[in-house]
Amino acid sequence: MEVSKWEISMLLSDTEPLSGDQFLKLCHEVHQSESKRIEFADLLHKRVKKDGTSLAEDSVMSLKVAQGLSVLGKYAEAIDWLDKAGSGKQQSYLKACCLRELGQYDQAVSEFEQAESKGHDSFDVAVSIVGCIRLMGNLEEAQKRLKRISRIGDIRSEYHFQLGRLNEAQGLYGEAIDEYERAVALDGDHLEALFRLAYMHDLYSDEGKAIEYYQQCINRNLAPVSALLNLAVLHEDREDYYSALSCVKKVLRAFPNHKRARMYLKDIESSVTMYYDEDQERRVDRRNKVLEIPISDFELSVRSRNCLKKMNIKTLGDLLRVTETELLAYKNFGETSLQEIKTILTSKGLRLGQMLEEHKTTTSDDSDQLQPAEEQNEVLSISVNQLQMSVRSRKCLEHLNIENIGDLTRCTEAELLGCKNFGMTSLNEIKQALRKYGQSLRRLED
Repeated sequence: MEVSKWEISMLLSDTEPLSGDQFLKLCHEVHQSESKRIEFADLLHKRVKKDGTSLAEDSVMSLKVAQGLSVLGKYAEAIDWLDKAGSGKQQSYLKACCLRELGQYDQAVSEFEQAESKGHDSFDVAVSIVGCIRLMGNLEEAQKRLKRISRIGDIRSEYHFQLGRLNEAQGLYGEAIDEYERAVALDGDHLEALFRLAYMHDLYSDEGKAIEYYQQCINRNLAPVSALLNLAVLHEDREDYYSALSCVKKVLRAFPNHKRARMYLKDIESSVTMYYDEDQERRVDRRNKVLEIPISDFELSVRSRNCLKKMNIKTLGDLLRVTETELLAYKNFGETSLQEIKTILTSKGLRLGQMLEEHKTTTSDDSDQLQPAEEQNEVLSISVNQLQMSVRSRKCLEHLNIENIGDLTRCTEAELLGCKNFGMTSLNEIKQALRKYGQSLRRLED
């Protein structure tokens, strides 16, 4: 795919800097595909390498280079060029946006205010500042500033979008959905509002509406990749594998190296080839019934029976959770009693300690990373809602009644993968989230 003439003229001409609409058009052009972005980055790099000195001495061209860099997500480099581009309202506003993307919210607020003092649209500045304050976690101040905007009377879609984000941050999900709907009613092309509407319905409300809003997102010119992937997950959950594959392949056509899309593709293709093994299900059911057989159903010596009773071992399943050593360590429990127990278990194809064959959670290589007990308990009590995970992963954990990290670390990979529509993508996502807290899933030894 060739870089368009419009993009070339944007970089090579000495015309005025890009307007807001032109800047959005450039974003659309560049992010249509991975190859497009690479070509644009290469074009910009060559121009800067060739004429860097003369560009830096020209405030208009410095601003245009900064605009190009910000499109590519190179915000720190863009700021360097903006410092050479003078101090107009466009420079200040773009610098504020770059600072916001870098997480430097205080400086971004200051720069947004500078842009307003130089003549930039007051409403755009006000809602942008509200967004920064919300991201800083000062929800009360963000609320106050939104009320000031509402008194002015110039209510646009972005106001409702920011109010929706604020409600969402406060856990007011129904109110957030209402505000996103108002934003879309005022501006049907507000992609962020459409995406949040879809995401909120997906996570907390109505999957049918989620699909509808995700579909509206991808029908726009600049469809977010995340919308396509989330829509693919919903289609797969409904076993509409053709539609799911269509969404993922659309992403991969434009971005063939997109890691998440490639993993989703494998998951969906696996789902297509999965079948229900009725015999296996019957075997598992029979095994579970065996494990529930009470010890009292077997003929045991009085000594063995009394020892097991005192150890609170009531079923065959309980015996699978203790080892020979643990039994022999109990007072009056000897080799004769042990042999009785082993004979019973062997007759059922079972053995002592079978359910305790876990991997050693801490090896000698990472023994120096052990956390103090109090700190460890704090980590294990962290809610899984605080982990940054996809909608699919959250739903699977909710289905398994997993509420905190402690619950999660007691699960094995097999247990998670046994949940409907839980694939390797979700598994890797959860393992990565646990690693950040020094935790891992439980594993059974071979």
